[in-house]
Amino acid sequence: MPQFDLPLDQLRRYAPAVAEPTDFDEFWRATLAAAAERPVLVDVRPEPTHLRLVDTWDVTFAGFGGDPVRAWYTRPAGADGPLPVVVEYVGYGRGRGLPHERLTWPVAGYAHLLMDARGQSGHYGPGDTPDPHAGAPGGPWPVTWGILAPEDYYYRRLVTDAVRAVQAARALPGVDPGRVVAAGNSQGGGIALAVAGLVGDLAALVTTAPFLCHVQRAIEITDAEPYGEIARYLAANRAAEEAVRRTLSYVDGVTFARRAVAPAHFGVGLRDTVCPPSTAFAAYNQYGAANGRIAPPRREIHTYPFNGHEGGEAVQVRRQLAWLASVLAVPGVATGTATETATEPEETA
Repeated sequence: MPQFDLPLDQLRRYAPAVAEPTDFDEFWRATLAAAAERPVLVDVRPEPTHLRLVDTWDVTFAGFGGDPVRAWYTRPAGADGPLPVVVEYVGYGRGRGLPHERLTWPVAGYAHLLMDARGQSGHYGPGDTPDPHAGAPGGPWPVTWGILAPEDYYYRRLVTDAVRAVQAARALPGVDPGRVVAAGNSQGGGIALAVAGLVGDLAALVTTAPFLCHVQRAIEITDAEPYGEIARYLAANRAAEEAVRRTLSYVDGVTFARRAVAPAHFGVGLRDTVCPPSTAFAAYNQYGAANGRIAPPRREIHTYPFNGHEGGEAVQVRRQLAWLASVLAVPGVATGTATETATEPEETA
């Protein structure tokens, strides 16, 4: 697929005005306050993995509406003292899978909490968390569940789960509660970005190809799923456009990004039709713009001109590891060379 979005010189300056609901902050404040009325940890039990270098626990925490949400908690075996923790969110159509599938962060010396995505298991990977609220009017795909009203929308529940996952991580043994990182790719990257906008004391954000950014543009320029699922829903429900656009404005990553304060590391493939690069740059270029701080947050973005939704893959992961070690000052972890860790707000691969 050739590049189809804006050229890079325009992407670097692309900062569109994204409509914000007047009650955006109150909507999320009330949603998260209701979730916080319940104790966060429900169950933590050891999970046998037959791996000698890491220890894993099966965690259940109370998410949106008090619903039980599953997660894998993994640490380097025998690690002493509290560790920084990376809370990771999975991509669209995935569940948490098996505990040995995602070991990069614990092998790098971090505690790692991998949150399940309610109701999404079975498309690309298994999960263990149902979504008991999926009956509101909308389409047949997760991105369209309850899409006619922000109160009913699926991503209200998933973002709430994600914030509660941060709270659960802080309550787990062996975690440094002051060094919590939100991380993810695609849907997971969009959810991590939302968490950065809602959790004011997050230590860092690591996001690649974030979904749900500048959504109004995304549904107009790409038919690739998941955005294409919204377009297909609107093609069959022509009178629903106004309600759908209103609902989507409550979960737009640009609006969350503007409120974020944590240092941030972005990655994007310039041939990405799933999460178009202009939508990621819309969030990156406005990251921290409305957080009330004098100085902007530390941030950097890496672009991959010949890659699509896969982005930089292992190259990007190496950059993430080096960058995060420098941000958190993790002892014993190399921070990479000048070519691996950007010193300017933006670097092109």
